[in-house]
Amino acid sequence: MKIIDSHQHFWKYTQSEYDWIDDSMQVLKRDFLPQDLAAVYAENNIYGCIAVQARQNLKETNWLLELAEKNPFILGVVGWVDLVSENVDEQLEAFTESKSAVGVRHVLQDEPDDRYMLQDDFLRGISLIENYGLVYDILIFSRQLPYACDLVKQFPEQQFVLDHIAKPLIKDGILESWAGNIQKLAQYSNVSCKVSGMVTEADWNHWTVQDFGPYLDVVFKAFGPDRILFGSDWPVCTVAGQYKEILNIIKSYCNPLDVSDQIKVFADNTERIYSLK
Repeated sequence: MKIIDSHQHFWKYTQSEYDWIDDSMQVLKRDFLPQDLAAVYAENNIYGCIAVQARQNLKETNWLLELAEKNPFILGVVGWVDLVSENVDEQLEAFTESKSAVGVRHVLQDEPDDRYMLQDDFLRGISLIENYGLVYDILIFSRQLPYACDLVKQFPEQQFVLDHIAKPLIKDGILESWAGNIQKLAQYSNVSCKVSGMVTEADWNHWTVQDFGPYLDVVFKAFGPDRILFGSDWPVCTVAGQYKEILNIIKSYCNPLDVSDQIKVFADNTERIYSLK
């Protein structure tokens, strides 16, 4: 079965540019480049990936596009543009000159104001993305889900993808508020969800595959197999497990599904939603 990783990152590490990597994440304090990922993918029979921005500047976005040109297994890039800028249209036009440009993301989880995504200039930026055939990746904490609902309902024709199932508190086993808001967000048919980034929300050193079952139950019931995408969140996931372990969480959960639904989750949905060439 073909597997496409819908969510991974590259970087050349510097402490100043990646100050979110603290001492508990020593394993991430180095460069992560295509040759590193290619070896991981060869071991795990991964067909290709989408590279996602990790820094909020155009320099990194352009670098990711260059990497995609040189490495055919990078099937698309979710980059960053300044959505609140007066010249966001020009930035989007420049970004989409590359055939690898498939989506845009802003690190909403780091904004001091949880309602940042609802301010007028940000909404104006979102309103322009559809013109370029781009997906918008929603990166938020679970507490921001109500605002994400307010965002997506304003743009029914825009494709949105929720990253990391909105980072529920898996380590604490908390479901209730997150689950209700996931169900509300999933009511909007233009929103899909990446089953990614879960191990880093669990107990890094003591998680089991069973820890994720209740959360995957919620997501699969809410979005269904037509709107769920496998993603690894490599290399961030390596603070809590090896790639094979992260892949096995989703494989184990999907094993009872029809083969046709497994194919959707592991490849077809990513190809369709991001219009991969």
